[in-house]
Amino acid sequence: MNKRAAELIERLKLEPHPEGGYFREIFRSSHQVQTGDKRQERKAVTTIYYLLTRGEHSSWHLVTSDEVWHYYEGDPLELFWIEPGAKEHNHQLLGPVEASGRPVTVVPAGWWQAAKTTGEYTLTGCTVGPGFEYEDFRLLRGHPEEERMIRERFPKLAVFI
Repeated sequence: MNKRAAELIERLKLEPHPEGGYFREIFRSSHQVQTGDKRQERKAVTTIYYLLTRGEHSSWHLVTSDEVWHYYEGDPLELFWIEPGAKEHNHQLLGPVEASGRPVTVVPAGWWQAAKTTGEYTLTGCTVGPGFEYEDFRLLRGHPEEERMIRERFPKLAVFI
C-alpha cells in the first residue's frame, strides 16, 4: 500500500467500508428533516471521509439520498453512476481542477454508483442529504435482475459488481 494512503488510514482512523475502500463518518447533523418519500425523518446531512487505494474499487451501490462527492487529495477518482432502469451511465473524473477534472460532483438519489482511483490512492469526502442511514444503502451484489441489466448494457462497468 502507498505510504501516504497508509498514513491517512491511521491518522483519520479509517475503517474498511462494505462497498470497498476505507471510511469514517465525520459529521452527523443534529437536525432532522422529512424526506419527502416514505422514509422516516433523517438527519439533515452526514459526511464521511472515503479512501480508495490501487486495486480497490467502490462496488456498485445506491443510496436513497443525493450524494455529493468532494475530492481532497491523491490521484483523480473515476466515478460512474447509472440512472434507474440502467438506460444510460455517467462518468466523471473527480480531482484537481483541470480540463477533465472537477473537485465536486453529485450522484442523484437512487442511482447506482461505483468508483476507483486512477493511481495509488484517492481521498474524498461524501456528503449525503438527507443524511445517510444503512437502511438507505444497497449493494448491487445479490440483486440478479439489476446485475444482469448492467452486465448486458454496460459490460465494461461489470467489473464493479
